[in-house]
Amino acid sequence: MLEAILRPRRSVLYMPGSNAKAMDKAKSLGADSLIFDLEDAVAPEAKAQAREAVAAALRGGGYGAREVIVRVNGLATPWGRDDLAAIVPAGPGGVLFPKVDGPGDVTAARAAMLQAGAAPDLPLLVMIETPKALLALREIGQAAKAAALVGFVMGTNDLAKDLRAVLTPDRAAFLTALSMAVITARAYGLAAIDGVFNDIQNQEGFAGECRQGLQLGFDGKTLIHPAQIETANRIFSPSAQEINWAHAVIAAFAAPENAGRGVLKVDGRMIELLHLAQAKRLAATAAHIAALEQLG
Repeated sequence: MLEAILRPRRSVLYMPGSNAKAMDKAKSLGADSLIFDLEDAVAPEAKAQAREAVAAALRGGGYGAREVIVRVNGLATPWGRDDLAAIVPAGPGGVLFPKVDGPGDVTAARAAMLQAGAAPDLPLLVMIETPKALLALREIGQAAKAAALVGFVMGTNDLAKDLRAVLTPDRAAFLTALSMAVITARAYGLAAIDGVFNDIQNQEGFAGECRQGLQLGFDGKTLIHPAQIETANRIFSPSAQEINWAHAVIAAFAAPENAGRGVLKVDGRMIELLHLAQAKRLAATAAHIAALEQLG
């Protein structure tokens, strides 16, 4: 379960479950994770066909080290349980539930996955995309361990609709929601994935929103087009300078002459044990990314 939380999710690409050609193309894309979507991207009359297409894609495999998540329809819809019955036996890398309002929905999601035959450690992720979910973030986090929840995925478009707020370039109306989701994720040891950027042609705007998401503490970003993958991977990856700093800090604290010391000087800067913890996390992240890219 820890590995499911720590794995790189710099770029998490949504793909319509009704588009078998796109799902096949995803085998050659550089995204860390893929979300085959059975919910918003699929019209009601196409749900059954999309479900079969996603199950076939999962059974066919060929996605290498990429994490393949399926976003199912909610359990309150006519399609949610049928989605699970079809895709769980096909072997997804994780299941993403939409429209989660509180801890009861998280518990119900895990129960439905188990009923469909899922292993207890099959990663569960939930969308944070409703006002009720924002008000229940702490309770959702508290339910995470029992439900084997591994991460939050922000649904900023749905939040904009329900809040009647406007998604401006600075996302001012959403900063509280985004920050609270990150705070809760960190408090309960969960991954946190930022929402999508809608203007596919605006690469500069997309890069700016990625940088904002990184500054807020997100692990990566959900994407709606393959053209966004390279930028997300680059921005959410530790830089060479950051990696060198991390290794220097780790080496300094590991040196015999520094045994037992809580404060050191590295490259002219004072560092403490909290910096060692940051350095170890950063080095581990870099190693996970390198391993993922090597596996392809």
